[in-house]
Amino acid sequence: MSPVTTPGSAAEPSATVTASMLEVRDVTLNFGGVMALSEISLSVAGGALQAIIGPNGAGKTSLFNCLTGYYRPSSGSIIYGGTVLDGLAPPDIAALGIRRTFQNIRVFPRMTVQENVLAGAHLRAVAGLPAILAGSPGWRRTERLLRDDADRWIEFVGLADQRRRTAGDLAYGMRKRMEIARAMIGQPGLLLLDEPAAGVSSVEREALSDLIARVHAQGVGVVMIEHDVELVMNLATNVCVLDGGRLLASGPPEAVRSNPDVIRAYMGRRRK
Repeated sequence: MSPVTTPGSAAEPSATVTASMLEVRDVTLNFGGVMALSEISLSVAGGALQAIIGPNGAGKTSLFNCLTGYYRPSSGSIIYGGTVLDGLAPPDIAALGIRRTFQNIRVFPRMTVQENVLAGAHLRAVAGLPAILAGSPGWRRTERLLRDDADRWIEFVGLADQRRRTAGDLAYGMRKRMEIARAMIGQPGLLLLDEPAAGVSSVEREALSDLIARVHAQGVGVVMIEHDVELVMNLATNVCVLDGGRLLASGPPEAVRSNPDVIRAYMGRRRK
């Protein structure tokens, strides 16, 4: 798990890429007779900000679902921080330090921004039911600390003035930022972002790009799926390209951008 517990801590920015924190080894995923992923192998180094790009239907979100336990690969292995994730349920994987956002934003619309962010801290709020019901001093202290932490992350993503607002009333881009705060309060070592800039304005896209860079600078590994190629090329330290469930290319952004296979499979297609 990441040493970072609150925004603005003393952790050094992740400018240095170190040994692999995530290994995907020959992962294949079948749905009946349909192959969603075919022998995908890649690694994410500690300190990396890695992007996964590719046309619609390339298998990007299916790969995220395998990494987080929502799908179980038909074959292959996934290893995070030395722990084999094969067969683990989503809460167990989250407890190891992998958190994610979703392409279709998942919020509790009738709850406040603060309450939504606090929902991401449920694995940190370890207390027995009797202690919670009784409102024991230990539980009250934990609850107060978590609320303070939620407020810090809400401020970090630029929503301090929206803390008491109902989440369902937020603009779309604000909901995206709130979802990142909810993931970060869980103290991830690795954050998976599924199309963070999709559906937002150019102004909000710039703000999200800056936010992702600041999250990465907190010492958190980041892997993002994104259709906005320019955003990817400006942010990522490494880019993987999927096409038809297969890994087409992987490497530094400029090398991937100039790869003829990538140009044919993705760069030359109309962006969505």
